Amino acid sequence: MGRRLPGFTAGQRPHLIDRSAGWVRIVVLAVLTLDGVLSAIAGAFLLPLYVGAVPLPVSGLISGLVNVALVWAALQWVSTPRLAALPLWAWLATTLGLTIGGPGGDVVLSGAGVMQFAPVVFVVLGGGPPAYALSRLTARTAT
Repeated sequence: MGRRLPGFTAGQRPHLIDRSAGWVRIVVLAVLTLDGVLSAIAGAFLLPLYVGAVPLPVSGLISGLVNVALVWAALQWVSTPRLAALPLWAWLATTLGLTIGGPGGDVVLSGAGVMQFAPVVFVVLGGGPPAYALSRLTARTAT
């Protein structure tokens, strides 16, 4: 089993390390929430990517995968899915903010033709996977 010395923490067992220090959890959740905002901004600005004449919303899919990773990382620091959803809520709030016109009337998530559906595609691809992961987690913990 290894050398057991009293007074030393187990270096090879990360699940035994206490991560419950209050201020550390708050800082980590704040950083993960900020990463959710940055994911929304980067995904929205890269959404009108075209391959030839065809729009390719790959940034929505990448943003969804990043959001799943952020929610998973938040779940490692908190015990409730409500707090773990903070990066997803920040992503959704930022996406909503990017659909509203700014002072000059510019809207980031808009377009003509097929790009009118870009906000819907972005929300489905970027918010769907982490919401599904959280719903599966809450359903598993409820049973």
